[in-house]
Amino acid sequence: MAGAAGPRGAHRADQKVTMRVVVTGQVGVDKTPFLSRVVEIAAEQGHDLTLCNVGEMMYAEAPDVAPGRILDLPLSRLTDLRRSVFKDILATCEKRANVLINTHATFRWRHGLFYGFDYDHMKALNADLYIVLLDNIDRVHRRLIDDGHTDHTLKDLMVWREEETLATELVAQIVRGHGCFYIFARGFDDSTAEAMVRLLFHPQQKKAYLSFPMTHIVDPSDLLAEIEQFRRHLKGYFICFDPADLEEKYLTGIALAAAADGQRSVEIGRPGERISVDVAKLVDIIPDIDGQIYARDFKLIDQCDMIISLIPQMADGRPGLSSGVERELQHAHEAAKDVFVIWKPKVDPSPFITGTATKVFDSVESAIRYFHDGDYVVSPPPGSLFDN
Repeated sequence: MAGAAGPRGAHRADQKVTMRVVVTGQVGVDKTPFLSRVVEIAAEQGHDLTLCNVGEMMYAEAPDVAPGRILDLPLSRLTDLRRSVFKDILATCEKRANVLINTHATFRWRHGLFYGFDYDHMKALNADLYIVLLDNIDRVHRRLIDDGHTDHTLKDLMVWREEETLATELVAQIVRGHGCFYIFARGFDDSTAEAMVRLLFHPQQKKAYLSFPMTHIVDPSDLLAEIEQFRRHLKGYFICFDPADLEEKYLTGIALAAAADGQRSVEIGRPGERISVDVAKLVDIIPDIDGQIYARDFKLIDQCDMIISLIPQMADGRPGLSSGVERELQHAHEAAKDVFVIWKPKVDPSPFITGTATKVFDSVESAIRYFHDGDYVVSPPPGSLFDN
């Protein structure tokens, strides 16, 4: 997926960029506030970006429909509304340089599973990029419950997310071809919105997958701080895809512990976003969580130019090298990506690390110096979130 064709008309860094971007995501991801922030960051960097929210436009066309009830309409009327709105979007694209279309690829609702786009309109749009926006399943579930939508299970949401991802990728490949589809996590701060702006307007910047141990760092706040510093530091130099921006593995531990204790319900979610869920239903999605992490992280690597992995030293001196990190490094190597390893332990790395790595560093600072010297780093745009 790396090396995608650039935006139409953008052959040099100094040329005006003209972009058409489709962003999908299941109901409950809450894409509009995130994409509005993308528009704000783009404006701060001097880029005019118009956001078209298909759902809001459909409600404007149907004032008789109560908020939150549009998906309950008959499919025939839903299709007519969508087609009418998309004609307006195509007209907007003729007038505005850069347009971001916020829509859905699929819906899993009372009508069952049905598509959320029309092929003829997607072909006419011929977007430069197709992005599916994902979020933690507990956050998606909580938003739907808060909006009064209770007719779903956690399993439904996990399946819908896979369907939305697959449908978006298929549309991208059929309409535009290889290299124009990206998976983005909504994340928990502005760094993901900043990364999307860079992808849209600074495609010359390198794309990096950040790899580090996630499931076995139970101790030390020092190690967690080291990993956090690594993540933030690298995001200042590259368009980063960070697996910690969508972290659900912790749910499996909560589910198994609650089941072992005989609990019928348990609270999940970040502080301020807590919600009570049925333990049996949480246990039911453990295979989905594990399977989607495995598949999604490999896709994130595939859409990058390189992988940068931090291997910290544990309190007992052992390398903090998880099986997941090892598998990510091997996958990146086999996909012909640049593989960079920041090895912090005092013991030497094994041949399985050195044999697959493009280069091994002993610190983040030495890696950054190498990236600068090797022209891997393009200066961050003015107004970047990471400006010092």
